[in-house]
Amino acid sequence: MVDSLFDLPVEKQIFYAVLAFSWTVYLWEAYISSRQRRVYRLTTHVPQELGKIMDPETFEKSRRYQLDKSNFSFWSGLYSETEGTLILVLGGIPFLWSVAGAATARFGYGSEYEITQSLVFLTLATLFSALTGLPWSLYSTFVIEEKHGFNQQTIAFFIRDAIKKFVVTQCILLPVTSLLLYIIKIGGDYFFIYAWLFTLAVSLVLVTIYADYIAPLFDKFTPLPEGELKTDIEDMAKSISFPLTKIYVVEGSKRSSHSNAYFYGFFKNKRIVLFDTLLEEYSPLNKSTDPQTDIPESDDGSESKVKAKHKKQGCTNPEILAVLGHELGHWKLGHTVKNIVISQMNSFLCFSLFAVLIGRKELFVAFGFDDSQPTLIGLMIIFQFIFSPYNELLSFCLTVLSRRFEFQADAFARAMGKASELYSALIRLNKDNLGFPVADWLFSMWHYSHPPLLERLRALGNIKQD
Repeated sequence: MVDSLFDLPVEKQIFYAVLAFSWTVYLWEAYISSRQRRVYRLTTHVPQELGKIMDPETFEKSRRYQLDKSNFSFWSGLYSETEGTLILVLGGIPFLWSVAGAATARFGYGSEYEITQSLVFLTLATLFSALTGLPWSLYSTFVIEEKHGFNQQTIAFFIRDAIKKFVVTQCILLPVTSLLLYIIKIGGDYFFIYAWLFTLAVSLVLVTIYADYIAPLFDKFTPLPEGELKTDIEDMAKSISFPLTKIYVVEGSKRSSHSNAYFYGFFKNKRIVLFDTLLEEYSPLNKSTDPQTDIPESDDGSESKVKAKHKKQGCTNPEILAVLGHELGHWKLGHTVKNIVISQMNSFLCFSLFAVLIGRKELFVAFGFDDSQPTLIGLMIIFQFIFSPYNELLSFCLTVLSRRFEFQADAFARAMGKASELYSALIRLNKDNLGFPVADWLFSMWHYSHPPLLERLRALGNIKQD
């Protein structure tokens, strides 16, 4: 059997190797996910170590929520892998390329207009992906998230948002792709350097403008009102020389009751963004509703699905400061810069290898392109398929590094004297988001970019809770 495989033409060997590796990764993921599902099914009582951290009711809610998500992930993953395999086996990529060529030909653009054909191909491919992924996204949002009390969207809001996301994505993706293809074509022997510099510039620009110009297209951002919290955040930023310029609150409660916080910006222009669901004092989920309708009005007068909960959601001001102390620790310890450097080193390496492989005709023949070697298809084949073993290894290494960074950021917040507040904030956020605190070691090692809750609490120290 093995000898017969090696007797096949090299393009067939490449094709079958790609399929085999893809299914190997899928089966590995399915195996470790099944181990975690077993933990969800069998751990039905709060372990003794967690007795003072989670009450039985919250523990059971989180167990059921994570079990539902894991089951959903199994079926969506199986569908995705099957769909990808059928696309490759049935020649879906060359077929869609020919459809794009026929479409451009109707407007008088022949095969010499490769970039134009590439943009049509890309639009059709992303549209296909959006449409096939829509039922899964709807089920995740309006069945699973709705069942467990997280979804705050209406169907109309969801559809409008999906259309808006698709349009904005195309407005960014198509110009960037056309310029990248043009640079590769005219760049000569050193095109990979120019292509890497271009993608570096694009990523820096997008990071800079995202929260100011792109994110507000989807969510409402308002400055954090003057008060004790804002003053305390500004004082903490000054204490570590963090160049904070603005603090925003984003209306995440219109989408979900999950909470988050992040900072962005370069050099002396840093901004902090807090989700309203993170702030106990500002979260609409803690506000009383109209007893007749149970539907509150948002600030702009539009109908919202937000419903008040019996238990308050979000963190107290001291806990928010502790969470931000952790986030600022990432900045002070250079984690953000290190991640950017790693990302760009990887990008340069990939473009360098791409320059070596793009001339290999057998790579294109393996995926059904016998008579042409389009640059966009080459990017897809090499970056998505040929590099897949390397991408899996890199992803695992970055996950391990991320967990290390999280421990370091926790230690930074502790050094700022906020260990007790961070301890209670982690417990509260885990409860609000129904995180399950028990994990299979193999699943945790492979998937968790953040250490499990108990490991973080142990690292913060044995702090008594009120």
